[in-house]
Amino acid sequence: MKWSISQLNQLQHKGLSIDEYVDVSDIKDIDSTIRGIDPVHVTGRADLSSAKATFHLTISGSMTLPCSRTLVDVNYPFNLKTTETFLLRQTLDYEADEEEIHLVQGDVVDLLPIIKENILLEIPMQVFSNDQHVEGAAPQEGKDWVVITEEDKRNQIDPRLAGLAKLFEDKKD
Repeated sequence: MKWSISQLNQLQHKGLSIDEYVDVSDIKDIDSTIRGIDPVHVTGRADLSSAKATFHLTISGSMTLPCSRTLVDVNYPFNLKTTETFLLRQTLDYEADEEEIHLVQGDVVDLLPIIKENILLEIPMQVFSNDQHVEGAAPQEGKDWVVITEEDKRNQIDPRLAGLAKLFEDKKD
């Protein structure tokens, strides 16, 4: 996903459409919570001029993350859209809209670091597995403890107030 500035200038009149699968498996070295990632499908187009190249990208794929509750592998699909602008010539009069602006280092525009950055930003704080009783999962109960859901917690009566419930039952009889 690299183009030289001269290649982009040649494609200025034709336009550039993107439809590629990119291997970003080395992203696991950056974030250790990613246990695996499939090749990412990148589609989109580029609006090219002599001063800038604006890429409108859709990045979709699937990564394996640990469940926050049981630590089993959870497949997490993602689909994100981004617009990235590269300034081909450094001009001070360019005003930024809502898009990201990147200065070209050397004479090559490389989208791979931008794709990796967007994937890292897409990682959620918590992921939960639908199946809590998978082999190899963290235990859900032990001696004198058990994991409870929020609904169980709401329905549970505080043991300090359990005596009051008996008091009201006696008055009804």
